[in-house]
Amino acid sequence: MLLSAVGGCATSKPVATVGQLAPELAGTAIDGRAVSLSSLRGHPVLVNFWASWCVPCTREFPLLLERYNADHQAEGLEIVGVLWNDSPGPARDFMMNHSASWPSLPDPDGSAKATYQAVAPPQSYFIDRKGVILSRQIGELTAADLDRQLAAILR
Repeated sequence: MLLSAVGGCATSKPVATVGQLAPELAGTAIDGRAVSLSSLRGHPVLVNFWASWCVPCTREFPLLLERYNADHQAEGLEIVGVLWNDSPGPARDFMMNHSASWPSLPDPDGSAKATYQAVAPPQSYFIDRKGVILSRQIGELTAADLDRQLAAILR
């Protein structure tokens, strides 16, 4: 199960805001790994909301994200996927078919989607080494988008 919460008042829900610390994303990825965004502090992080049935996701996923993941691994880049209205089985098959190596968290209750104000897949957040959201992009990432967005968080 995916949990998304950060400290603060128990009655208020965190909201992902550019310029602020990224709200926690934590849980068990579809490949069985334990994942928590807070444990990645010190690394640049790309959080990507995606689905195996989403046509733009299927284009950006293997062509851009996996290539950029490999290209920037030495710089500490971490990618965390969050499933958008998708079942773990089809998503796991899609990731295996594309040799994707990053974890993807299920979001069965939509709490991560709500916290990150994800309006449609794909949607990506670019988080710096301090855990601050520097930018978000709604829609398919191109190579030019990734070059520009990653330059800011890889510093």
